[in-house]
Amino acid sequence: MAKVEKVKLPKPQELSKIDFKPPTTDWMDTPTVFKPGTYCWGAKEKDLLTLGLPNPRQWSPADEDWKLPEGWETTILEGMAERLSKYRSFKIFMDICVRCGACADKCHFYISTGDPKNMPVLRAELIRSVYKKYFTKSGKFLGRLAGARELNEDVLKEWWSYFFQCTECRRCSVFCPYGIDQAEVTIIGRELLNLVGLNIDWIAGPAAACYMKGNHLGLEPHAITGNIETMCDDIEDITGIRVNPTFNRKGAEIMFVTPSGDLLGEPGIYTCMGYLMLFHELGLDYTWSTYASEGGNFGFFTSNDMAKRLNYKIYAEAKRLGVKWIIGGECGHMWRVLNQYMDTWHGPADFLEVPKSPITGTVFENAKSTKMIHISEFTADLIKHNKLKLDPSRNDQLKVTFHDSCNPSRGMGLLEEPREIIKAVCNNFYEMPENTIREKTFCCGSGSGLNASENMEQRMRGGFPRANAVKYVKEKHGVNMLANICAVDRAALPALMDYWNPGVGVAGVTELLANALVMKGEKERTTNLRFEDLPGKGGNE
Repeated sequence: MAKVEKVKLPKPQELSKIDFKPPTTDWMDTPTVFKPGTYCWGAKEKDLLTLGLPNPRQWSPADEDWKLPEGWETTILEGMAERLSKYRSFKIFMDICVRCGACADKCHFYISTGDPKNMPVLRAELIRSVYKKYFTKSGKFLGRLAGARELNEDVLKEWWSYFFQCTECRRCSVFCPYGIDQAEVTIIGRELLNLVGLNIDWIAGPAAACYMKGNHLGLEPHAITGNIETMCDDIEDITGIRVNPTFNRKGAEIMFVTPSGDLLGEPGIYTCMGYLMLFHELGLDYTWSTYASEGGNFGFFTSNDMAKRLNYKIYAEAKRLGVKWIIGGECGHMWRVLNQYMDTWHGPADFLEVPKSPITGTVFENAKSTKMIHISEFTADLIKHNKLKLDPSRNDQLKVTFHDSCNPSRGMGLLEEPREIIKAVCNNFYEMPENTIREKTFCCGSGSGLNASENMEQRMRGGFPRANAVKYVKEKHGVNMLANICAVDRAALPALMDYWNPGVGVAGVTELLANALVMKGEKERTTNLRFEDLPGKGGNE
């Protein structure tokens, strides 16, 4: 049975001592341990009801009885059979792995815990062993000799523990010689768990809020407009310029969608202020939607069907407003969903036009199907064509490094555009080591819905490899700012930096851009967007 024991968040010097000695027992005989601080709370009954997910009830992972429905084993196995026939990739991934171990030391959770079950190859084996038992002849007849095992409650709890210790970052897939996408295995594992009502609160809650209100935070339209108007007040105080965005305006050329994390809370609001300032300076004909008010997609961490449902609101709203194309803000999973899944779910968005910058005339052929481009693509193109007046010295108090957010980097290949922006708006930019950036980037450790507060030890462990790379450039170059293009990163990385690298801040790339942006008619600026003195303009020079 799964064991439960209590621990508290260790100090950094304790957490950095990692024991890679494997257990003395075989992995099939090593029990799953649930320790507070290393797992998330179970999904709430009300959220499962809202989403129409099975087996809604109050439950806790710490309980011995998870209140599974009668016949849950059959439900899981039937769900597995359905997905094996529906997703050819799942069947291939179950069959072709040769356990070469190329992925083993690439997972940030294995690197930071030493737990063999966090090796991607072994995490996949948790479900592959059940696949072998029920869907292969060798497993049916030879059982454990063929690596097969029975599906029981202990196995199910093990699945839950380790599939929610995977952020679906896909770093391991970069190194797999067979091209196995272990994140897809985790996605299927989570889908199967959802069939019997096993999800976590920090996925089901935001997904339910997005389904009902249009965004993960459950913000009502008046709250969205009120928050943005407050940002406009701050922009006016800083620049002397009044920004007046529109909401739900039909006939605008462009609809802008950003993750709701940018609408509420630091440091996301500063990135949002950057969007407002940039669009105002350009005179862009755009509008916000208070109904499709979420670029992110927590449904993606629930099931493909849920992700499809939540993704479609963006396009339904674009059609209702009659816009020509869409710009999306700095987000992670929004872009992976759009670039890797949307066409399969919905087909090309043929009612929209291929994005064409009204400022530079650039046609973004890469968005020919989705009709939606990333803010970093749009901005980098402006900089390339010298359409912005910039004063990078306004960021001279910062020594900046860049964290490649997993989904925009590995999921859509957005690698150089953010760097070109940073180089144009900051005089002090330093890269982390080559094997920790771009396609090989380390995860923040809190993605795929794991950025809750109750699993802080797990988050600090998972983010350790990223924090260690930041520590390198902090010690070598004095780096004090970690830039990124993902709302989850902006929510998760501050705690990670405070824990491992005190003194290193976190900012969206568009915030740094806005600090350097010289707007027409602006007053002399003395502070950045955080109301901190600019270099040479106050008491911090």
